[in-house]
Amino acid sequence: MEKEIFVERVFGVEEINVLLRGFCTLRQMKEAKSVFRKMFYRFEPNTQTFNILLLGFKESGDITAVDMFYHEMIRRGFKPNAVTYNIRIDACCKKARYDDAFRIFEEMEKLGCSPTLEIITTLIHGAGIVRNVFRAREMFDEIAVRNLCPDIGAYNALMASFVKCGDVKSAMETMDEMEEKGIGHDNVTYHTTFLGLKRSQGIEGVLKVYQKIVDKSFIPKSCTVVMLMKYFCESRRPDLGLDLWKYLVERGCCPHEHAVTLLVTCLCARGQGDAAYECSKQVLERGRHLNEGAFSVLERFLVKAGETKKLAKLKQMIKRLETVLPSSKGNADGISTPASVH
Repeated sequence: MEKEIFVERVFGVEEINVLLRGFCTLRQMKEAKSVFRKMFYRFEPNTQTFNILLLGFKESGDITAVDMFYHEMIRRGFKPNAVTYNIRIDACCKKARYDDAFRIFEEMEKLGCSPTLEIITTLIHGAGIVRNVFRAREMFDEIAVRNLCPDIGAYNALMASFVKCGDVKSAMETMDEMEEKGIGHDNVTYHTTFLGLKRSQGIEGVLKVYQKIVDKSFIPKSCTVVMLMKYFCESRRPDLGLDLWKYLVERGCCPHEHAVTLLVTCLCARGQGDAAYECSKQVLERGRHLNEGAFSVLERFLVKAGETKKLAKLKQMIKRLETVLPSSKGNADGISTPASVH
């Protein structure tokens, strides 16, 4: 690029940072480190350069490299900032080394670097990972003491800590507190709540929060949709799975193929092949391929029920979709296969 494309452009540390970020995003840390070593004397790195590399080592799960590179950063005379400390703290928290994370937190304060809301949120998450709900609550209370304002991320971190420690009641109270203070609920809030309620209150507890989603016309992300669909099907409540399906489709969403497979399989197992057929048809009408597993289950059901016209209709739709959008591996391709093979 320097020699042939942007010939007149002066390349500096910003360009090197972009290159390093590319390697780090791909978790190619050996290459990133090699580029850094070769370019260090040509382009003077800045604090962002070191933070990019530290983040890369953290995301690759190499906490030893994070520690080593941090000390190299200090030896080279660069001063860490709040981003630097948050990367180190998060690396320790993800490895359940909460004491080390808190030591770094104290270290940054001694060096005159004020903790940010993001750093405190990271420590709340970390406390939940090691099942220390007392420390999670303590760190959350630190937010107000430091004249910071808790956001949805901080509340979600506290809720997750309560759920991991089995205190679903406190998690629900935290959810109510968010509403009282005008802090909305996002997908993380609901997903975390559902995880706790499944274990503690069962289907009734899950349905109460699910109704809140419906009342607010909130569209959950795929991970939450799949989790709910799986739970409804495992609870032998395909009616609830179908209700979730209709709720999403009516709002212009076509659920993730795993959710479709779960629902179609459950409906067929409960003798509701017509509903499974309609769901499958809606997927194809929206330009989405059917998973091969879902199609196989539905095909067996339709053959057994003598619904050859419906099966032929589905295969026709699949072939038509194939002409404009070829299917990937694992998706139904519309090729006629004897049902006995499946």
